[in-house]
Amino acid sequence: MKQSRHNFRPESLMMSYGYKPELSEGAIKCPIFQTSTFVFKSAEAGKAFFEIAYGLRPRAEGEEEGLIYSRINNPDLEILEDRLSLWDEAEDCAVFESGMSAITTTLLEFLSPGDLLLHSTPLYGGTDHFIRHFLAKIGVQAVSFKPGMEQSEIEAQIEKTGLAHKLGMIFIETPANPTNALIDIELCHRIAQKYSTSQKKVMVAVDNTYMGPLWQHPLKHGADFSLYSATKYIGGHSDVIAGACCGSKENIARVKMLRTFLGNMAGPWTGWLLLRSLETLKVRMEQQAKNAEIIAHYLNSHPKVEKVYYLGLIPKDSPAYVIYRKQYLSPGAMLSFDVQGGEAEAFRFLNALQLIKLAVSLGSTESLAEHPATMTHAGVDPAHRQEIGITSKLIRLSVGVENSEDLIWDIEQALAKV
Repeated sequence: MKQSRHNFRPESLMMSYGYKPELSEGAIKCPIFQTSTFVFKSAEAGKAFFEIAYGLRPRAEGEEEGLIYSRINNPDLEILEDRLSLWDEAEDCAVFESGMSAITTTLLEFLSPGDLLLHSTPLYGGTDHFIRHFLAKIGVQAVSFKPGMEQSEIEAQIEKTGLAHKLGMIFIETPANPTNALIDIELCHRIAQKYSTSQKKVMVAVDNTYMGPLWQHPLKHGADFSLYSATKYIGGHSDVIAGACCGSKENIARVKMLRTFLGNMAGPWTGWLLLRSLETLKVRMEQQAKNAEIIAHYLNSHPKVEKVYYLGLIPKDSPAYVIYRKQYLSPGAMLSFDVQGGEAEAFRFLNALQLIKLAVSLGSTESLAEHPATMTHAGVDPAHRQEIGITSKLIRLSVGVENSEDLIWDIEQALAKV
């Protein structure tokens, strides 16, 4: 009798995909491979491993990448990369020791001195600083565009620089941190195609941290890279720092090559912790999204809240709603809101919280609140910060898995102090 095959969904494969228990004494879970180097079966095998690792020749059909040294590859990382690839339906994935190392390595590999980088605003403060200060220092110029701009307007921004012929990458963050503003990935793909040449393809990279690998899949909309701070939803427990970059085999091979020489790969403990977290990714994120919806609607009707920035509250007659329906599978679990007043009122609210923790980061099991203007985005130019809506009255909230009634109680009593 012929055995039937079934295409298992990612959440079902997170416990087993890419791991062979028979290679690890039958252990049902992947062990921590705490080793710096690996023994070759023969000198010929070692030679073959290095040829592939250093891109000296393409991998033969059926040939597997051999283990050499944990700066290059490690079983915990390889299995993690295999599993992370499933969510985005990517050909490959590279894991890093932080989200910023994933972003910076990708930018450095695909941009050269003299190139132009087009990016959306706002961006996470660390990314904004790297683009405006470090990339500028090595001769990469940057030009930004705002959410809601038409393709012709964005192209006018590019042309105005006089470097349209040097456009190397479009880097976007959608939804934007912390305003939840949306960017159309397909629009960016069209612009990239227009400015690509036979000699150089313009890449599109998307920071997908806010949506995690569950609620948005940038590669399906024309992006070349889906980037994550894996510290956030992927890790999900505020106990690990990591990053990831998903894309085609060809592109990720280049990212991994630079990762090897920069030495910013994740270690085996980080890989093992993320493997463990992936098993509960879907159930955690679904509960967080349910809680966020309840909280967003509560805040939207509160007299001390001026405006709520949440995907589930985007007006249906707005252009942003068209993007939302096309790109997103959920409103997510991140929201921001303007409290009546300014910094003093925002601080009173934050200082009064009892259950929700006053801390940066996001996507964890516990709910977190912070003040972007003076915390995560403090390094952004003040005038630019004001222009993109990161004002002194804005509070960002990452919703966790707690009981929603308890979260509402905490928010209500904190707003009473404002």
